[in-house]
Amino acid sequence: MPAVANPSLARRLGAETLGTALLLATVVGSGIMGFRLADGNVALALLANSLATGAMLVVLIAIFAPLSGAHFNPAVTLAFTLRGETTALVAVLYAACQVAGGILGVWAAHLMFDLPVLQASATARTGPSQWFAEAVATFGLLLTILGSVAVVPQATAATVGLYITAAYWFTASTSFANPAVTMARALSDTFAGIAPADAPAFILAQFVGAIVAMGVGALLWPKARPRA
Repeated sequence: MPAVANPSLARRLGAETLGTALLLATVVGSGIMGFRLADGNVALALLANSLATGAMLVVLIAIFAPLSGAHFNPAVTLAFTLRGETTALVAVLYAACQVAGGILGVWAAHLMFDLPVLQASATARTGPSQWFAEAVATFGLLLTILGSVAVVPQATAATVGLYITAAYWFTASTSFANPAVTMARALSDTFAGIAPADAPAFILAQFVGAIVAMGVGALLWPKARPRA
């Protein structure tokens, strides 16, 4: 996909904020809608949640990648910083915008469904199997991104959307795979929520998975030189 010529930092940060907000509005909003319409069928609610999230990721990456790279995820930003494709300062600004955008997206979902804006989730998601699942989910996501960028960059939006749709189902944690998403979902006591006390372990597992994926990706698709 063609990149926008020299987008300003403000435009890049705006893209990361808006993209993450729309992603979280989709994750939480489709969770609420799916749970209400499924009439107690959790599998059907999860199917609706996963399909909506995967579809929205395809759209968001397609439209925002030419501006900011469409990270929407501090783990992804960390990976590209370690690859030398962005500076530490920009990475910190990206991560701040991703977290802020995620929270705004959760609040937007609450407003759309006439729920209290300020909430804290009561959904427990903890234990070694959940933590390992998050490491695996994030490892797979980063490997999908790195492989797509190296081999079929024009298909990155589709591969990421399809991976997340699948990872909802093959991971015990339903594949948060994103520290900003995890923090935002802790602020929603709905189908997609996670108890705030359980979020730090998820986030640690996500960064571990991302770093391992960086090592594997460097072996599979070595770079000639980092981009400035």
